[in-house]
Amino acid sequence: MAGLLIVGVVATVFLLYLADRAIKARAQARRLRELNERLDAAAARVDERQAERRAAARASDALTNVMPAIKRPPLSLPGLAPQGQPNHGPARAKPACDRPARRGPRTDDHPARPSERSGA
Repeated sequence: MAGLLIVGVVATVFLLYLADRAIKARAQARRLRELNERLDAAAARVDERQAERRAAARASDALTNVMPAIKRPPLSLPGLAPQGQPNHGPARAKPACDRPARRGPRTDDHPARPSERSGA
């Protein structure tokens, strides 16, 4: 009788272990399926964006083919006279390398701590 009870307990523990493993396997399969669905959706979004970019590039190429002047630099820039003529346009700012260096506030203008001022 005691032997039968021990076999029953061992069989119950073994069945509980198998049930636990089955539940964990189903949960992992569900997680993997959800992950795969999200990955498929992300890949579809990327494909759509790439198709839109390709369409925009084709449209840009078509526009450039129709209007070849887009590829050439401008004959003159706004505010600058064409080459060989004096510039009577608005004044241009000096480049940063020609400007005098800016100095920040002087450090000796700030009051010192009383212990440093007293000199004692």
